[in-house]
Amino acid sequence: MAGKRILPKGITGKEKLGDLMANAFLAYNAARLREGCELFTQKMLEPDVTVGLSLAGALTPAGLGCSCVIPLLKAGFVDWIVATGANLYHDLHFAFNFPVHVGSHLLDDTDLRKNDIVRIYDVLLGYSDCLMATDDILRSILVEPEFQKEMGTAELHYLLGRYAAEWERKAELKDVSVLAAAYRAGVPCYTSSPGDSTIGMNVAGVELKGNKLRVNPSIDVNETTSFVLAAKRSGGKSAAMLMGGGSPKNFLLQTEPQIQEVLRIKEVGHDYFFQVTDARPDTGGLSGATPHEAVSWGKVDPTRLPDAVVCYADTTIALPVLTHCALASHKPRKLKRLYDQRPAMIDALVREYFAHNK
Repeated sequence: MAGKRILPKGITGKEKLGDLMANAFLAYNAARLREGCELFTQKMLEPDVTVGLSLAGALTPAGLGCSCVIPLLKAGFVDWIVATGANLYHDLHFAFNFPVHVGSHLLDDTDLRKNDIVRIYDVLLGYSDCLMATDDILRSILVEPEFQKEMGTAELHYLLGRYAAEWERKAELKDVSVLAAAYRAGVPCYTSSPGDSTIGMNVAGVELKGNKLRVNPSIDVNETTSFVLAAKRSGGKSAAMLMGGGSPKNFLLQTEPQIQEVLRIKEVGHDYFFQVTDARPDTGGLSGATPHEAVSWGKVDPTRLPDAVVCYADTTIALPVLTHCALASHKPRKLKRLYDQRPAMIDALVREYFAHNK
């Protein structure tokens, strides 16, 4: 009974968001969201913390790339990203200035198909003038000389981000593409299953014509692992901010088992954990797996469980709230530009690997 007494003041409509959360977000998932925002702004955003962000679910088509992810990148609040390929593919619609529209989940999908329209719940996209038009531009980019080699997805998305930034400029758009913003900020963007999206489908399509681009996921595993090890070896901390679950969540968290289990380097787990998810923990799926369960895998430092929060909510609700809280209460951080540091961090990872595996 030592907790704060629940006796909030009546809401007046004049409150700022932070005050509203402190006064009214007192229990259940409202409280978890408040705690997650406090964890992010008070601990994760310290200068010595390297923040990894995972994105699962159709977030960029819903506009969260523009409204939330890009402001977080520009403020230096996110240092590296793991996203579904779909999120990064749909981000290109915004870069190429192809409109995405608010719709309804009650529409007749057979009728939509006849009218050349694709639906993501209540978001509508043109099949020919958005999806296929994006594919046409994407394929024209993928056959350019700089893509004719083996690479990881960070390099692939960095190169795509350079083109996306140029498309933004030509269309006189500002801060509409996550890939363009990540390119400018030096934030590496990974996808954990590169074949499972329309970017990967187009990579496969141009390969049939002899294109030399090959995506090597081992590069991604080693680079992301090197970020976490570098954070720890510099005396800093590693934070996992997980928007949704799925493969991006695991790919971000598996950096610690990669260090401990595979590379046999002594480590203890990520320091901070904040997840927004709608998945239950009792079905055995990774999306709903708790930070307590992650401790058993070495993914989370057991001494840091008090700094682990899970909020059961829709990311489209939680991420705008989190973004507002962060920008309202914390000054921008210096950009770490991890993309530029990849070679040096890989070298450090290799040295430590061989030091422990002679």
